[in-house]
Amino acid sequence: MARKNDLKTKVSNADVTDFIDKVDSPASKEDCFALTQLMSKLIESEPKMWGPSIVGFGSYHYKYASGREGDWFVCGFSPRKNGLSIYLSCDLSKPADLLDQLGKYKMGKSCLNIKSLSHIDLNVLEKLILSTQKQLTSK
Repeated sequence: MARKNDLKTKVSNADVTDFIDKVDSPASKEDCFALTQLMSKLIESEPKMWGPSIVGFGSYHYKYASGREGDWFVCGFSPRKNGLSIYLSCDLSKPADLLDQLGKYKMGKSCLNIKSLSHIDLNVLEKLILSTQKQLTSK
């Protein structure tokens, strides 16, 4: 039985390619496949579906001072109606200099929202992903 505070977004066995193939916009679908290739290479992990709409790479276990704990992905993305959400499991204030160089994005609560990969510098995104991985492995 699920408890009230259980995390609803968990890794599943759903097929990532099937999920991406259902993306309506051809440009967004292309961006999703490009992100899959990039994140797989950098995190050295196969993509997995987390919940019904997030493609995640790698995983780590967290535990808060409150005692709440769980598993989450290192980085991931989700196609949204107006673009892509890119999830980086790190303190995004630490690589602030990289964010200044990224390009056109909006900061969400726990993600970067972009219209298209063509609006950002992919080399900078690579550095942000590697920064995420480094922050998680240094804990």
